[in-house]
Amino acid sequence: MYKIKPFLPQDSSAQLSERIAPRVREIAPSGIRAFFDLSAGNNGVISLGVGEPDFTTPEHIRAACIRALERGETMYTPNAGLPELREEIARYQQESFGLAYHSQDEVIVTVGSSEALDLALRAFTAPGDEVIIPSPSYVAYSPIAYLNGGTLVEVEAAAEQGFKLTAEALEKAITPRSKLLMVNFPNNPTGAVMSYEDWMPIAEIVKAHNLIVLSDEIYAELTYDSRHVSIASLPGMKERTIVISGFSKAFAMTGWRVGYACGNRELLAAMLKIHQYTAMCAPVLGQIAALESLRHGLPDKDHMKECFRQRRSLFVEGLRSIGLHCHEPQGAFYAFPSIRHTGMRSEDFALRLLREAGVAAVPGHVFGTGGEGHLRCSYAASPAKLAEALERMEGFMKVKM
Repeated sequence: MYKIKPFLPQDSSAQLSERIAPRVREIAPSGIRAFFDLSAGNNGVISLGVGEPDFTTPEHIRAACIRALERGETMYTPNAGLPELREEIARYQQESFGLAYHSQDEVIVTVGSSEALDLALRAFTAPGDEVIIPSPSYVAYSPIAYLNGGTLVEVEAAAEQGFKLTAEALEKAITPRSKLLMVNFPNNPTGAVMSYEDWMPIAEIVKAHNLIVLSDEIYAELTYDSRHVSIASLPGMKERTIVISGFSKAFAMTGWRVGYACGNRELLAAMLKIHQYTAMCAPVLGQIAALESLRHGLPDKDHMKECFRQRRSLFVEGLRSIGLHCHEPQGAFYAFPSIRHTGMRSEDFALRLLREAGVAAVPGHVFGTGGEGHLRCSYAASPAKLAEALERMEGFMKVKM
């Protein structure tokens, strides 16, 4: 009987690594997770790094899922999500933000908002298409766009402009290859928000150049000093905007992995095709939890928002008192203080702060070129931990300065 001789190269692992897709090899691991991993397992470190509420998912939401398990509700749902959940999402978007969507074909439930972003970029990006991303912005946007063939174009949302996207900066970035504009307001990492007046000139440019907008509004509920304004609410923008959101941040449901996308039915149909062949559907228990949160969890959301508002005041005032200039975040749960006056690069500052003071924060450079010279600190932690972190940071600043 003929025997096949095994091929055993001297360094098979090196040869196998060459089989990894070039774009995957070229992207760097998440800068947020890198600092989280450095502090993991060290009980003495106060972590201000990961953007996760410190609240437990409310009891009535957990109880609804326990009852569903006991009833044996463990099967697939329709690809687009439970019909009753899509109805509640459509109602919620209308009542909360003035956006009218048909639940049957203008809402898709996804595996977190991250899957919704990935679906949109897969559906709309062809090789060579330019994806415009304001900087600083969430660390995942650039890699997801790049993995899906997009050419990234960063537009600085400068601190001097309140970290807002301006029409002038956007207009300068547009070329004949421009196709998508990805925006995230309230913004991670800066906490900046955009008003109706801020969006108006942006919307006109988007329409003039026939762009599609991917609007990540995961922090929409956490807008403190005004009402959240979606770019989709402006005239002529709903049909060309995919609104992406979810339940992780405002409802303290990060681990349930339920997000959603709302928008033009033709655009969503393209996203749904990909969703059908990959995730198939979001986890059924997560969808049940999301349904319960929309039907009975709005008071919980409001309570957590008020807690974040109080923590914002405590932490931002504390940063300023120890000599760190900090833009007033109007949304989300992040402070983005400037460290430029120290003369240190953000990565060096963050590493020293972790090693010498036991405080983990994220260096601004991981959020794009516009983030250098800053530090992202999450105030989604208890007031006691925030106060201790500020005390340690003050001691570190005295030694450093």
